[in-house]
Amino acid sequence: MDSKISSVEILELGEKGREISSPWSSTILLVRLTTSDGTVGYGEAPTTLMTLPVKESLREVERVFSGKNVFNVERNVKEFYKHSFYLSKSMEATSALSAFEIASWDIIGKKLGAPIYDLMGGQINDRIRAYANGWYSNCVTPEDFLNKAKQVVKMGFTAMKFDPFGNNFDSISKKGLRNAVAIVEKLRDGLGDDVDLLIETHGRFSTRAAIEAGRALEEFNPFFMEEPVHPELEVGLAEFKRYVSIPVALGERLLNKTDFARYISEGLVDVIQPDLTNSLGILENKKTAAIAEAFGVPVAFHNAFGPIQTAATLNVDYTIPNFLIQESFEAFWPDWKKNLVKSGYKLENGYFTLSGRPGLGIEVDEKIIESHKVDGMEPFDENEPPWVVSGTYKE
Repeated sequence: MDSKISSVEILELGEKGREISSPWSSTILLVRLTTSDGTVGYGEAPTTLMTLPVKESLREVERVFSGKNVFNVERNVKEFYKHSFYLSKSMEATSALSAFEIASWDIIGKKLGAPIYDLMGGQINDRIRAYANGWYSNCVTPEDFLNKAKQVVKMGFTAMKFDPFGNNFDSISKKGLRNAVAIVEKLRDGLGDDVDLLIETHGRFSTRAAIEAGRALEEFNPFFMEEPVHPELEVGLAEFKRYVSIPVALGERLLNKTDFARYISEGLVDVIQPDLTNSLGILENKKTAAIAEAFGVPVAFHNAFGPIQTAATLNVDYTIPNFLIQESFEAFWPDWKKNLVKSGYKLENGYFTLSGRPGLGIEVDEKIIESHKVDGMEPFDENEPPWVVSGTYKE
């Protein structure tokens, strides 16, 4: 069994002429590794307004992984860590490394004839509850949100995440606060108590504004409030938790298990949301989940990009006892992204299941890859940041 990585292909995909800034609808970055015996593995890296920097970082990781034994995942990751001086602070570097790590596990599973979750301790969760995201494009008024939310419930989802804060950033106006309350109240009244409402804040607020927003929304019993304060305001999280009873979720901008250990041990977070594609991949996040389990903290992985990310994330979800819920944009992707993976996992009535086939368990449509290759940064919209759902950053 020849296990040396003999070929590395870095692929940027998108749909020309139809791009919008939101990463779940525009570009994605893939790495395709091949070993000397022809076994192929796929990994994915995030692109949020940093497509080209991550793409170049993938080329740096290639220099370390080329020719290495694909089974030596931890050794290969540590070798790049040794050379990458800013890895602990560089999302570009961790994202690139994560893609190679995920692709390595895809190959290992294929070579051993087992799904990755069987190599990570086996299955503890039979199916994975999902929450919908990306469903509220062009929603501004409470009526807009409720009309689309009802369609989400018809799809079988029992939980949905949304950002009700319009174009408020750093501070929140009285009008912005009234509108956010009206949106959440409309959804709670219209959908009932059996649908979980997850509040997305996108790390947009100062501590004072986050507390204002959190206290105003408490009465609607949100499932959690995600990134209530700017990501650098760790001290603000403690202040937020002092005055607001809504559970705090965060993690898509934390880059390794040590970052998570600090937030967890200091009591700054109630639900962690690591992203496998920027926090060093599958094995690191299995360790992160174990750290969280030791503190009684549940895991709800961030998952906003493409189907290779979803497949990798689900393989870890299957194995962790402290799994909470899984983010899903699948139903709201453009067709090319929906069709990139022919098979491997299913999303039915608000729950994910995996195929059980070796590696990531997926079959990638090579024709989609060939027909959707692009080059360059993802689109930029000066009126709407790339981290919001399109058409919502309005007063």
